[in-house]
Amino acid sequence: MPSVLLVEDEPKVAQTVKEWLEANALRVSLATDGAVGRYMLQRETFDVVLLDLNLPFVSGYDLCQDIRRDNPDQPIMLITALGGIEQKLVGFDVGADDYLVKPYDLRELLARIRTLLRKQSAQAPTHRGDVLKVADLVMDLGFFTVNRAGKVIELTAKEFALLEFLVRRNGRVAMRGEIIDHVWGLNFDTGTNVVDVYINFLRKKIDKDFHPKLIHTRQGMGYYLKPQEL
Repeated sequence: MPSVLLVEDEPKVAQTVKEWLEANALRVSLATDGAVGRYMLQRETFDVVLLDLNLPFVSGYDLCQDIRRDNPDQPIMLITALGGIEQKLVGFDVGADDYLVKPYDLRELLARIRTLLRKQSAQAPTHRGDVLKVADLVMDLGFFTVNRAGKVIELTAKEFALLEFLVRRNGRVAMRGEIIDHVWGLNFDTGTNVVDVYINFLRKKIDKDFHPKLIHTRQGMGYYLKPQEL
């Protein structure tokens, strides 16, 4: 089920939108101000982010800019009563993918969200059965094999699990805590640098002798995998 983060400080509006989207097969999380929205985005990933502009503590413009800097591929829609062309231009300048002016029809909101989801899906790695592919990297989950540019790459079980997790993120940043949760389990010691060590292992095996580089670092955040650095 696709996930949506709705950052909206008007409780009635937020609840109405949440109920409508959930009734149409979307999972919705609410943030009541920009600071809470920023915090939630640091701890969780979402398929689409819906931002009001006039938010307490952190404005929608600022939050949109922060999201775009940290996650270049995150679909973002600004939803606001500010419908002037200047506001729209600023919104697109700070990284919004779409801009919807209040009041709006909930059916239009849903249609626009689905359009963003389709665009995101079209940019995702190719998934065919048990095979994942990004650029010239191919992972066969059934046979537990990896090759790049036709060259077989030997990985340990944990390296394979880490690579699969990064590939399935579709280019989105994975924070160290998320990686530990998914690859090593909740009880693993989060004070260790094991993530950085294993990322280094993977880079030596799948990036060192190949182009373009696939594994990238988002300073202070974590790692992501995609064909080129933006």
